[in-house]
Amino acid sequence: MPKGMPEAGTIPDDGLTTRERRNLPVLAVHTGPGKGKSTAAFGMALRAWNQGFSVGVFQFVKSAKWRVGEEAALRALGDVHQTTGQGGPVEWHKMGEGWSWIRKHGDEIDHASAAQEGWREIQRRLGAETHRFYVLDEFTYPLKWGWIDTAEVVSTLHDRPGKQHVIITGRDAPQELIDAADLVTEMTKIKHPMDAGRKGQRGIEW
Repeated sequence: MPKGMPEAGTIPDDGLTTRERRNLPVLAVHTGPGKGKSTAAFGMALRAWNQGFSVGVFQFVKSAKWRVGEEAALRALGDVHQTTGQGGPVEWHKMGEGWSWIRKHGDEIDHASAAQEGWREIQRRLGAETHRFYVLDEFTYPLKWGWIDTAEVVSTLHDRPGKQHVIITGRDAPQELIDAADLVTEMTKIKHPMDAGRKGQRGIEW
């Protein structure tokens, strides 16, 4: 496991102590054509929950029918926190459900509007430091399609207060977002069962 030493072997001249540097907020991007981008982000959310962080998951999807196993697990952990105090609180929102604060259904224009409203809510929460850990799942797509302004997103994330970690997933992450991130992982497909005509499987895809 990396010990925090830069590749050049020098300590950054940023005026921060080792402890301060260890507690800096992280902006991470999981992108690329391979499988595992969201799965890795939700795994990080489990770690955040274990640390007692408030976790907010925002899925930028079109269908409320899309279910992932991690949703049930994290919602259950949110219930554990409510009943026992263990871990942290969990919220899970989907664009396909009209989020939790709007109820919109309809054509593609409505989806774009819903994505924008979802982003506005995330901005409000970042400003209020509502969560300590955010997963913006499949968020690269509304950026790619022009529904949400990438420059505005980068500016908001750069200026977010406190120690809020943000993890963004999805293919084709804009270069501007990649440049702004602290941690970028590209999932590259080598092989996939679907290449051989196999279908998605329980416990693997959902």
